[in-house]
Amino acid sequence: MATNKLAALVVLVAFLAGPAACEGINICLNFNGWLKPSILDPLFCPRGSGPPVPSPSGSGLSYGYYNTRCPTAEKIIKDAVKKAVDENPGIGAGLIRLFFHDCFVRGCDASVLLNTTNSQNSDTEREGLPNKDSLRGFEVIDEAKTAIEAACNNTVSCADIVAFAARDASYFLSNGSINIRMPGGRYDGRESFANETDQLPGPFSNVAQLQASFAAKGLTSDEMVTLSGAHTIGRARCMFFSSRFSEMDPAYAAKLRAECNGNGNTNVNQDDVTSNVLDKQYYQNVLDNKVLFTSDAVLNSTVTRAQVTENADKAGEWERKFEKAMEKMGKIKGDQQGLEIRKFEKAMEKMGK
Repeated sequence: MATNKLAALVVLVAFLAGPAACEGINICLNFNGWLKPSILDPLFCPRGSGPPVPSPSGSGLSYGYYNTRCPTAEKIIKDAVKKAVDENPGIGAGLIRLFFHDCFVRGCDASVLLNTTNSQNSDTEREGLPNKDSLRGFEVIDEAKTAIEAACNNTVSCADIVAFAARDASYFLSNGSINIRMPGGRYDGRESFANETDQLPGPFSNVAQLQASFAAKGLTSDEMVTLSGAHTIGRARCMFFSSRFSEMDPAYAAKLRAECNGNGNTNVNQDDVTSNVLDKQYYQNVLDNKVLFTSDAVLNSTVTRAQVTENADKAGEWERKFEKAMEKMGKIKGDQQGLEIRKFEKAMEKMGK
């Protein structure tokens, strides 16, 4: 009876509030694919109903941006990334993910780094469901920022450091097979909000939700499939895929069950074959039903299977597409008002250092 009353209340609120209910009340229970879907989601909170975001234009960005402004900047970042990846390849995977999670919320403005904001908000993107206790690589950004500030004070943005670090991590994790052209000239945002991380596609997303999430950032369905290939590295918590054991390859599922051992917070490799190499193995894993997330498995559908098969079969095909997709993602811009080059002391303070 109590359940029926709650459902009736939710329906009434949604009816009275109309589309605004999706913004002010947490009716969208799947948080864009980060929680298992609710039957209410398609009724009251259709994906893609927000304001459209222009395609990445790269306006104001340029290649070699720091060649004269701070000639040592990119080498400092590359050295910091190489050191980290040599010690722990998982940090390299974390840097690529950090870049993705930054650019998908407010554009590539390093808002993902903030613990507190210009308006004294502490419920930042780092506290959002997709990010909390799972983002990695902050110490690499800190190290690079420290060294760069000593060489060129107040010149290089945190946003550019995040972008260049993802580029360099991709290079080292692919053993030099991936070379991303990454422009510079980004500025750092002053605001960051946990509730805006619902723009990030989640592990329970279906194909339509994935396509809508990427389209909202000016990225195509093929670029969505391409960027999903980053799941060939890194680790994931069992809570995000343990409900799928019965849908996986039986031997693979048995191995994962043993590794998870009933603990949803246990982390396992996303790619069981070449876990520390950024390569096209992910696409063969999709075809073999040996992937973790719903959002991975759904790529083996009639909508996207052709791209998956092409990436799996053609040597060098995915690597070239990944280079271009990462470059394009790095040009996503949000609201350009109130941006800055975050000063070192301010950056450390706002990152909780």
